[in-house]
Amino acid sequence: MKRLNGKTALVTGGRQGIGRAIVERFVAEGARVMTCGRGARPDDLPDAVLWQTADVADKADVDALTDRVVAEFGELSILVNNAGVQIEKTIVETTDQDWDLLMGANAKGVFMLCRDCIPIMCQGGSIINIGSISASTADPGLALYNASKAFVQGLTRSIAVDHGPDIRCNAISPGWIMTAMADAAFNVAKNSERAKRDALARHPAGRFGEPADIANLALWLASDEAAFATGQCYTLDGGLTAASPLNPGLF
Repeated sequence: MKRLNGKTALVTGGRQGIGRAIVERFVAEGARVMTCGRGARPDDLPDAVLWQTADVADKADVDALTDRVVAEFGELSILVNNAGVQIEKTIVETTDQDWDLLMGANAKGVFMLCRDCIPIMCQGGSIINIGSISASTADPGLALYNASKAFVQGLTRSIAVDHGPDIRCNAISPGWIMTAMADAAFNVAKNSERAKRDALARHPAGRFGEPADIANLALWLASDEAAFATGQCYTLDGGLTAASPLNPGLF
């Protein structure tokens, strides 16, 4: 039996990367899925997936998105807040425009989607916020991004406390997942290839993550198997943050 049969899901930022992997996994497990992005519908998006062009930082777009969820699904079982922006700058390099762009997507967007969707979620609904290990172990050159992911963790806990037992809310904190966003972060380094080799050597799992790794955990959190899981931030980083600062490749 498919694990999400009869469930409905809204996954933001489902065009590519982690969001796309979650969309495809949810569809494969029987969910009816809607996703969104700031551009046109991707040509290769599965036909079964509903698409809405939307900027999650824009209140009118968020309202229109949730209105369509009600029109198409009636009620919502699962919300995955995946859409996000990364800007590779230190705090002194960051402009007011950078703040509006990044915090609009990564913080305000998560806030508005949760606020709009909680009233239309069914009993036992699951909210899954995509955070980052950067919330607690700051990556260099990503000051505002790091701060935005700390917000996601705090909001996740508050929603779980305020809206349980009706709604479960958890976050996934990925480590280095091989997407375009990860490549951009490595490119901040003076020697990106050396930085990537060093980072890889610090992973006890012996590899970087793939979007499918995050989708696997999202599936569990969305399913009834995770009925007792709420208010948690699940780190999925191949053991990176479990290790000491010493490079294990040197021992």
